[in-house]
Amino acid sequence: MWYNHDKMVYLDYAATAPILKEVKEAMREAEEKFFGNASALHTPGHLAMNEIEKTRELLAKIIKAEPEEIIFTAGASESNNTVIRTFQGCEIETSPIEHHSVLETAKVCRGKKLPKLYSYMLANNETGEVLKLPEIDKSFFDDSPLFREKNDWGKELVTDKRKSYLHSDLTQVLGKIPIDVKKLGLDYASFSTHKIGGPIGVGALYVKKGVPFKPLIIGGNQENKRRGGTYNTIGIIGFRTALEKIMTEKTCERYNKEVRKLRDLLAKRILEEIPGSSLNTELRASASLPNILNVSFRAAEGESIQLYLDAEGIIVSTGSACAAGDTKPSHVLMAKTGDAEVAHSSIRFSFGLDSSLSDVEQVMKVLPKIIDRLQQISTI
Repeated sequence: MWYNHDKMVYLDYAATAPILKEVKEAMREAEEKFFGNASALHTPGHLAMNEIEKTRELLAKIIKAEPEEIIFTAGASESNNTVIRTFQGCEIETSPIEHHSVLETAKVCRGKKLPKLYSYMLANNETGEVLKLPEIDKSFFDDSPLFREKNDWGKELVTDKRKSYLHSDLTQVLGKIPIDVKKLGLDYASFSTHKIGGPIGVGALYVKKGVPFKPLIIGGNQENKRRGGTYNTIGIIGFRTALEKIMTEKTCERYNKEVRKLRDLLAKRILEEIPGSSLNTELRASASLPNILNVSFRAAEGESIQLYLDAEGIIVSTGSACAAGDTKPSHVLMAKTGDAEVAHSSIRFSFGLDSSLSDVEQVMKVLPKIIDRLQQISTI
């Protein structure tokens, strides 16, 4: 099926944002100019590495970190896995609404040793809820046998031995609300560029100086031996171009002034015009991201709503794209409400900077009829 993109209403930015025109152009140019292997000693290699370092510096500036604290990865799922597997056998605590790349990895890595890792996302990808990060005990202690081990090349794994460390998946936050990893008290943070209009398959990991770290991918000297594999130079340049938009267009301000109004208007109209609707997103500014709205419709199944909307050229989701195809109710909404019917009947609308009032109008032109049709045939 091919969509007419001019008529399509795209409200699934939390799953992935359409790649920016500027990013496409920058990557196309980079394929011609920066084709060299960034690890090579020749001139094309140096030119490619210079571009990578520019991206590292820009991301560090945006999140208030140091450039050497940034590691490039293939995405936030890899970043999350890297942090949690560093703490293999240790105590690992997560919130019940984390992304599956955190929950599933923690399940197989969790043990009883110290130090303890807390992994809490700052904002949830399904409801947009902004969470309060836990206050953790960062005092020093005498013995940490796990982190006195040496890695494959004989280097001490850590110089900093504490009782606990804090990681946060900031995938949905980048570009939406300001980030200061130091003020947040973070030791680790995960990012993915395709949420901000960059290419799919590129991400980053913030690792505070001196904290425990064990590479997930070994077999190369890249990233100061912290992540093996040939650099995705073209993708990393696309990442930088998307980051530049955050800086030049002050996207955090635009999301809170422009996008939040659209999100709130859609919420208001749904509640007023569709019987049996309820919000799973707290609209208060400090409580949620400005672009995500999660709604449940009594006696209407979420996947059916999604498919009917898709047939009308309106693109939404029932939750995390990584869980698509799973018939179980959303683990996020089950943790939040404990109600399987609410979880099964939910739809996530997520807006971007290109979203408009006409998008809201198009949704409300067809959504009430869809919900009424599904409620009429429901056995509930």
